[in-house]
Amino acid sequence: MRIVTRPKQRAVIARELMMVSRAAHVLQRTGLAMAGAMAGTFVAAQLAKGHVALFGTLFFIATTIVIGAAGFYLGIDVPKPAMRGTGRIDAVELMSAGGIFLAALAALVSVYGIVFDEIPPRAWEFVIGTWWFGGGIMLATAGLVGRQRPTQKTAAISAGPIRDQRLRR
Repeated sequence: MRIVTRPKQRAVIARELMMVSRAAHVLQRTGLAMAGAMAGTFVAAQLAKGHVALFGTLFFIATTIVIGAAGFYLGIDVPKPAMRGTGRIDAVELMSAGGIFLAALAALVSVYGIVFDEIPPRAWEFVIGTWWFGGGIMLATAGLVGRQRPTQKTAAISAGPIRDQRLRR
């Protein structure tokens, strides 16, 4: 292994590492969005089995899926605030946690209903839909608000030499 000490080589390697890290983050977030869309599909399928005409429309089903994808993409992995230890509750973190809990609960109840061929009473259809849409909106809001505030730096680039396997001779 060779130690890279020249500034130009260090900058190139740091830029490449950053690009790989960003690509991995986008891949991770895309996977979360797909999980949200899948959970939204389960909720829409369960609610469409009921006897409420609105729940069977294409607009409602598409909205349910899009809310899931957007909420899971934005609301999970919210950046931490710059100031920690202030003794205050982080409302964004609480909203994200509550949103994921409500959305996951709605998806779990929906999958149960689909697997065991259960149709919930009309009142429960509205409760499940409220859990899903409320959780999805909470997730998306937490993600958007969390990205607008100043964030804490999690990892700074090291000032020391970079050890790179690619520069072996």
